[in-house]
Amino acid sequence: MRLIWKLLRKHISVFELAIFFVVNLIGMAVILAGVQIYSDIRPMLTGSQPLIGNDYMIISRPIERVGGKTPKITTEEIEALRNEEFVSRLGVFASSKYRVDAGIEFKGNKLSTMMFFEAVPDEFIDVDTQDWHYEVGDNTIPIIIPRNYLNLYNFGFSQTQSLPNITDEMIKRVELDVRITGGGRRDHYNAYIVGFSDRLNTILVPMTFMEWANSYYSNDDTSDATRLIIELQNPSDPKVVEYMSEHGYIAEDRPSESSKAMFLLKVCIAIIIGIGMIFSLLSIIILTLSIYLLLQKNIHKLENLVLIGYKPIYVAMPYILMTVILNVTIFVMSVIAVAFAQHLYMGYIEETFGVVLSASPAASIVAGVLFTIAITLFNLSVIYRKITDISKKRC
Repeated sequence: MRLIWKLLRKHISVFELAIFFVVNLIGMAVILAGVQIYSDIRPMLTGSQPLIGNDYMIISRPIERVGGKTPKITTEEIEALRNEEFVSRLGVFASSKYRVDAGIEFKGNKLSTMMFFEAVPDEFIDVDTQDWHYEVGDNTIPIIIPRNYLNLYNFGFSQTQSLPNITDEMIKRVELDVRITGGGRRDHYNAYIVGFSDRLNTILVPMTFMEWANSYYSNDDTSDATRLIIELQNPSDPKVVEYMSEHGYIAEDRPSESSKAMFLLKVCIAIIIGIGMIFSLLSIIILTLSIYLLLQKNIHKLENLVLIGYKPIYVAMPYILMTVILNVTIFVMSVIAVAFAQHLYMGYIEETFGVVLSASPAASIVAGVLFTIAITLFNLSVIYRKITDISKKRC
């Protein structure tokens, strides 16, 4: 083996191998970086506690004429939608079937207005639910209101009427006098605001209160829903739009920004991996040409080695070892480079967003192993096929 290596290494071009090494190192590092970034950032967008939020959509049926009844969504339709692949979770809005009046004292004046309540399952609420509970018999009702209500007051109404702005904590200390009328009954409750929803544009009460109040204050025992909230598996799935159009649903709310962020992330990662693939393809071409040129320069020596009885695999072994060593070295250096880059951007994410993510390099290592095996097998097949062709011609 050592003798064969001494005979064949004379025409090996260090410059050509260096070009292959550098280009393939860049290509593999870029590919592994793309895979690792996607693996690390994805939980921030789609995990159990995403940075931007999950993708929710509120749907209903359109009202076709003035004065018409509110369109219903039947139980069968809800179950059919729940079983669709693009639906991760589904919740039903429960609406109040009784009259609600709310009053508040402000600067000695008592203000009152008619209002309404709705409820959704707790898992769809984007507010801390620590104080979000109600037990039958309680005289106090927790309420969640849309944040845009407060924004409309602070940035619109208060400025035109020369009224003071209201902070979140200030309005949470306000106690509301709620009067509920229905089923021949009229009762007073105290209510307080526990939070502000950025997702749900309605006035929310706990589902336990809503179910009890509807049965207590209303004789309407119908269970058909009018609005649904769904969490989507993939908001960019064309099946979502097709299903909504086919079944006559309209979306009252669009998916959150996480779908756009995920789409942009996938596009950026695809571009990064594409660039890496181009570099790797160039490196494979360079190595293939270098091997063919090297074998051509040593063709007489190879022919003589075959004639004196050396098997093709034994003659090809120096080139095989050289290729394996180069590819393994490139893999190791690429993983080290990606691990260093991962340490930098994970630190930036933690410092900027306050999010601590697991920094496992498993994704880049697995991708690197598979990529290295694929390139090595291709290189070895080129070498072995060339040596076999030389041996056949001499025979």
